[in-house]
Amino acid sequence: MTIKHVAMALAWLTVASSAGASVDTESVRRGAYLARVSDCIACHSTENGKPNAGGLAMDTPVGKIYSTNITPDKETGIGNYRYEEFARALRDGVAREGHTLYPAMPYPSFAKINDRDMHDLYAYFMNGVEPVRQPNRDSDIVWPLSMRWPLTLWRWLFHDASPYQPVANQSTQWNRGAYLVQGMAHCGTCHTPRGVGFQEVALSEKASGYLTGNNLEGWFAGNLTADPREGLGSWSADDLVEYLQNGRNRYTAAFGPMAEVVHFSTQHVSRDDLAAMAVYIKSLPAAGAAQVAPVRTGAALFFENCATCHQAKGEGHDSVVPALAGSSAVMARDPASLIRIVLEGGINARTRHQAWEYSMPGYAGQLNDKEVADVLTYMRQSWGNVASEVTAGDVAKVRAALPKVAGK
Repeated sequence: MTIKHVAMALAWLTVASSAGASVDTESVRRGAYLARVSDCIACHSTENGKPNAGGLAMDTPVGKIYSTNITPDKETGIGNYRYEEFARALRDGVAREGHTLYPAMPYPSFAKINDRDMHDLYAYFMNGVEPVRQPNRDSDIVWPLSMRWPLTLWRWLFHDASPYQPVANQSTQWNRGAYLVQGMAHCGTCHTPRGVGFQEVALSEKASGYLTGNNLEGWFAGNLTADPREGLGSWSADDLVEYLQNGRNRYTAAFGPMAEVVHFSTQHVSRDDLAAMAVYIKSLPAAGAAQVAPVRTGAALFFENCATCHQAKGEGHDSVVPALAGSSAVMARDPASLIRIVLEGGINARTRHQAWEYSMPGYAGQLNDKEVADVLTYMRQSWGNVASEVTAGDVAKVRAALPKVAGK
């Protein structure tokens, strides 16, 4: 929390106390910290607007919605909310007036917040936040998609209101981290894939897909599991703490929405809590990474399939295996014959003068059109050879004219 916001909170506390209100200042202090963990200010403030007064535009599949005023203003904010109504809004996604909130509000995560923390958050928002008179803005979603009753069905289908339950065989630190990551920090809101109903496919490590990455509003929130390629497999817990605290570490720097999370939230979170979050996240097994076939370049394909006979520099074996380097056949203006011999294979001419004959296997069933094109382009442009590249289209045309054999 910045010095500016601390001063603002203390000033409002002074006003509230002078008006005769009974304020638990310690509860407000804890609530201010928890509001930072929850990153409320980031979504409920605009760039040039008053903190927590709402109005931030958020894209949804059906149109823009705007965050609401969560200051204690009694006319336009949440000043008339009783604790039970406040807790219901955060945990169940139901406003004081009875309508269901859009799931852009991370109430599936906030449902895990325990009673003490919820009371502290309420104390802060009612007594530590400056009230701002700013009416809420209607969404840009057109009727009938703007009707709220389907959201009640959404909650019935996808919302789990169960609070966080500590895992008995895990450490206190791990449970603290799980509680924060799954709950107030609501990491899954951005980093977990969404289903057909725009619901998070998992809300904890107990279900597959949790924190495996998600595309949201034009950004990809990365895979936080231990996957070594696209996840955090190479990071230590200390690396993760450094990243959340400073916005950078030896591997990367925060950008886009994550830079805002660091700015508004994680840089203000205690090192103990960041360490707990890191311990929990680092315990997640590798998951979610896309299966990517190894990239095989023309050179790699040549050494894998051709170099044994034609040798590494394409020199072949005198009078037995044809040389590729300097070969007019390899550098022919039209590569059709070259393509066909790779696809179909071939055998040397049989003569009475040569007792030994050499045959080459066909690769129509092993290499696809692009791979054939890549390896032939490599041959035509290596070892001093100069010729045009071969395209996958060139290969496809020749393949289509072959006798019907198994092939790709």
